[in-house]
Amino acid sequence: MNHPTSPAPGAPGAGLITGRTVMITGASSGIGAAAARLFASEGAAVVLMARREDQLASLTEEIGKAGGRAAHSVGDVTRPEDVERAVATAVERFGGLDGAFNNAGYAGSAFGPLHELPEDDFDRIMDINVRGTWNCLRRQIPVMLAAGRGAIVNTSSSAGLIATGAPTPYVAAKHAVLGLTKAAAAEYGAHGIRVNSLVVGTTRTEMITAAMEGNPALEEAFVARQIQKRMAAPQEVAEAALWLLSDRSSFATGSHVAVDGGILAI
Repeated sequence: MNHPTSPAPGAPGAGLITGRTVMITGASSGIGAAAARLFASEGAAVVLMARREDQLASLTEEIGKAGGRAAHSVGDVTRPEDVERAVATAVERFGGLDGAFNNAGYAGSAFGPLHELPEDDFDRIMDINVRGTWNCLRRQIPVMLAAGRGAIVNTSSSAGLIATGAPTPYVAAKHAVLGLTKAAAAEYGAHGIRVNSLVVGTTRTEMITAAMEGNPALEEAFVARQIQKRMAAPQEVAEAALWLLSDRSSFATGSHVAVDGGILAI
């Protein structure tokens, strides 16, 4: 679902964020990859960060061939030096950093009662979702402070507001992302920096599709709580992030925007 005035994905044009540079984490697939294509089609230079170099390189090339501007930086958001390198890539290649979509996340590999979940799963979920978002904010904000403006969108989940049945550490981590968002928005709003979050419902990403293969009951469970009785397409989530990064949401900060198919309404 392209914005009605959008050119073809990756092509330059007078879009909602033309002339801006946006960093995207978790950019190698799913929501992050959809955001990369969409933001480039809306005129932004995009800096893509994820751990999978082959997929990042392929997406960067795809956007470039379509006439867009893209660069990538391989790294893990749990490593401060990797995040620092991605921010430096934005500054060196495109002259600054106007926006960021901190989208990298991890739901865990184990399901079950809290008292039976492995400790290392808890640590990894917290590291990627919470420390990863923290690492990004700490290194993106100084560049935006120097410019006197910026917009940041952090990816949370409906599990950030209610216990959805997702693993308990994931619920806790996504609640923490909302806390980071509100605190950062309050601290930097007077400096021209807006910080918002997306409360995302189940989205048909590669990871979710793989989990559902051979398990129809899992897909039924994902859809059951949705008013629209379907999952989101990655681009539908990316469209919401685009709006929050654009001047059309200029009076929105410290907010959480639900893109969840109505889970929170019932």
